[in-house]
Amino acid sequence: MKFSTYLEKIVGVSIYPVISLILFVNFFTLVTFWIFSIDKKEIERIEKLPLD
Repeated sequence: MKFSTYLEKIVGVSIYPVISLILFVNFFTLVTFWIFSIDKKEIERIEKLPLD
């Protein structure tokens, strides 16, 4: 049996792709908002961390 046939037998399994898509979109939106709202001095500090 294929893996997909096991998934078809689980009740309510169709909600998992929707939940994972919502989580990914929320995370991507938050990271994008954080990048555009961060201060330039903080970016410079983060850039220098590997060299310090």
